[in-house]
Amino acid sequence: MAAGFLLEIRRGTQSALLVIREEDRPSWPVTVSVSADGLEVRSGGSCEAAALPAEVSLAPASCRGLRRLPGDGLHLRMRLRRPPPAADLVFTLRESPKPLKTYVFYCQSCGDIIVKDRKFLRVLPLPSENWSALVEEWCCHPNPFARSTLHPQRDDCFLGDTFFLLNSGNESHVPEYPMCCSETGHHASQSGSNLKSKENTRVICKRCKTMLGERVSPDTIKYYVTEVIIQPSEASFSPTPRSQFVQSMVAQCLVELSSAKSTFRFSVKGDNGKIYILIWLLNSDTLLVESLGSSYFQSVSPLFGDIFMPSSEQVGTWNAVKVLYQPCIKSRNKDLADAWENDIGVHPIKFPSETCLELLLILGLSTTSLPPSLRCMNSFRVAFLKM
Repeated sequence: MAAGFLLEIRRGTQSALLVIREEDRPSWPVTVSVSADGLEVRSGGSCEAAALPAEVSLAPASCRGLRRLPGDGLHLRMRLRRPPPAADLVFTLRESPKPLKTYVFYCQSCGDIIVKDRKFLRVLPLPSENWSALVEEWCCHPNPFARSTLHPQRDDCFLGDTFFLLNSGNESHVPEYPMCCSETGHHASQSGSNLKSKENTRVICKRCKTMLGERVSPDTIKYYVTEVIIQPSEASFSPTPRSQFVQSMVAQCLVELSSAKSTFRFSVKGDNGKIYILIWLLNSDTLLVESLGSSYFQSVSPLFGDIFMPSSEQVGTWNAVKVLYQPCIKSRNKDLADAWENDIGVHPIKFPSETCLELLLILGLSTTSLPPSLRCMNSFRVAFLKM
């Protein structure tokens, strides 16, 4: 189908918004025919049709609100005959890896082995990052955990909001980290220059020099979920385009955290402590159906060095989360960022600074791919993160 279209489906309300792109319409008037399993557009003597995915079934009789917006195209709302199947998250942070199974950790960017054939006896979720401060608030006597640190033993894997905590032990595949001094010297440099010590703890892939995480103690490494791929030892490495992997992992983090902590606002921070993005999770039950000619993956892939492979299919389908966001780089939206920083209803999430910039680029490209009337909401920008 040459005509670009976007179909935003909400599973919860069993409703859909269809937008037929105006820039692809050479002439008017246009006749749009909607059936349960497809679309047909007629204009200027030509007829173009597209079949919808099998899991999508529309109710043509429910079509309403047909209107044309200059610069957008035709907007049309309708109901579904039946709700699409519930979103099946490919990767759930709290469920992988599992105890007593052997795994290999790969660098997501280049596929180099980071941790080889590691079997975990315990896979445990970590408390929130501010757990120690909360203990002080609840205890009427000196904090009994004041000097306690939650560091994994040799066969442990601790799961944080956006990272895995592993014991490096004698692992021969542990990545490089630019520790240019002894442990004693490192602590001395911390008191003199926090920025320099932060650089010294960065864990870097030996092959591609991508930052994978941080060394939080001599025997403990924090790997960010956006930088590593975990697969069972018996499985072969299957690369995922960087842009798709980043937005999928971030989307799943947002969904899990909103469910676990009953919050929908997030401040995305880099490993340098700076806020890069403010994100408001609008909904997580979206199914996006769009013509591949209008998909922003074609724009984002070359920018991330991914190889975009055109699909033989005319229509793409993605589970997605819809977010509102504001960029905070170069002191933009500083007042709003400060307000969110002091709001207990906002949950901070942390990624490598380079990944925060990648995420901001992905969000921006998603916004520009939407029809102009759908790009903003209440002074926030609108974007979809596809899973």
